[in-house]
Parts: sequence; structure tokens; C-alpha cells
Amino acid sequence: MNMPAAGPASGASVADLELLARLRRGDEAAFAELVRGLYGPMLRLAMVHVGNRAVAEEVVQDAWVGVLRQLDRFEGRSSLRAWALRIVGNRAKTRAVRERRTAPFSSFGGPEEPGGPAVEPERFLAAGERWAGHWASPPRPWDDVPEDRLLSLETRAEVERAVEVLPPAQRAVITLRDVEGMTAAETCQLLGLTEGNQRVLLHRARSKVRRALEEYLDGTGVAG
Repeated sequence: MNMPAAGPASGASVADLELLARLRRGDEAAFAELVRGLYGPMLRLAMVHVGNRAVAEEVVQDAWVGVLRQLDRFEGRSSLRAWALRIVGNRAKTRAVRERRTAPFSSFGGPEEPGGPAVEPERFLAAGERWAGHWASPPRPWDDVPEDRLLSLETRAEVERAVEVLPPAQRAVITLRDVEGMTAAETCQLLGLTEGNQRVLLHRARSKVRRALEEYLDGTGVAG
């Protein structure tokens, strides 16, 4: 089952509430449905914080215990999906800090986070040029790239590699927004970011991933 993404209001959907009612009745099929829909997103979010699959799996298992124990406290102010991800996110951050694998998102802000350039400066015309500040090397349109190559497993793997090497905050934001389909508001709440910071991090992450994909499709990148 694909868990429904939260809409603009970010509240629980009718499907969420129906599933919740079944879970509260102890319906084992409902729990299996919930696990199928959320295990992947929960694991990816945990990986963002702890950086190790084995540890992330332990975090997710612990988070499932938290989800089941707190079902009666779910009030429907967010989607069931966002609520469960918030639980795993909190546990992952706690585990990461305890193991000193990462720093809290509030401590980010170095040159590789919001303050750094999203696109290499050399891709723009320099001061003194007639069209200074305009593209010298604009993003390549992909209209001439065969669709089967754009959608291939190799291209998808290249995108995943590009996401994996992003700075932690950028990786977290693009994972939640573009992989998990979370709204900006949900992403800010999950990661403790301001709306402006989330927007900048997402823009920078997308720019770097697009650049990596350009190099791969042009044959200048290193394909694994």
C-alpha cells in the first residue's frame, strides 16, 4: 500500500483515520499494511541521521514500538505518515547524537550548507562581461536524451549516489521532499528548520544533484 501524502492542510486523511481505527482494534492486517507503506520511508529517514544501515534498522524497530504505544494519542493533526516519521526522526537524532555520528541540524550552517553557492560561479559570466551574471554554461536540456536512459536503473542509481554525498542537511531535505513527497511544512517540522532555510537547502541539493546527473548523461561523470 502507498501511504497517502499529506495535502496542504497536512491533517489526517479519511484513509488514515480508517487505518487508525483498524489498528486500534488490533487488526494485524492493518499493521502489516502500515509496515509495507512506511518501512522504506522510515529507514531512509533514519539513515539520513545515523548514516549506517544496521543502526538505522535498529532505530526503525524501536520507532515501531513507539508508534504502537502512542496510537491512542494520535489526534489527526498531521498525516499518519508524517506522525510516524516524526517518531523515527526523533529516535534517529537521539541515537546519532549518542553515537556522535552527526550534529544536530541547528548546528549546521557552514559553507557547504545554506551559505555556499548552489551552482559553481564559473558557470556564470564574470563581472566586466557584457552579460555579467548570466549563464556562461546553462543547464543542459534533456529533450535529446532517450527516455529509456533517463528512466534506467543506472540513471536512478546515479541520482541516489549524488544524494548520498550531499551535506547532511541538504540530503535530509531532498530525501523528505523529493523522495518521500513530504510538504515543506512537514519537512520543516521533522527537521526543525525554518521555511526559508528549508527552501535554500532544497534548492542547493537539487542543483547539485542536477549537476551530477548532467555530468553522468554527458559521459563526463564516473558511472558505478
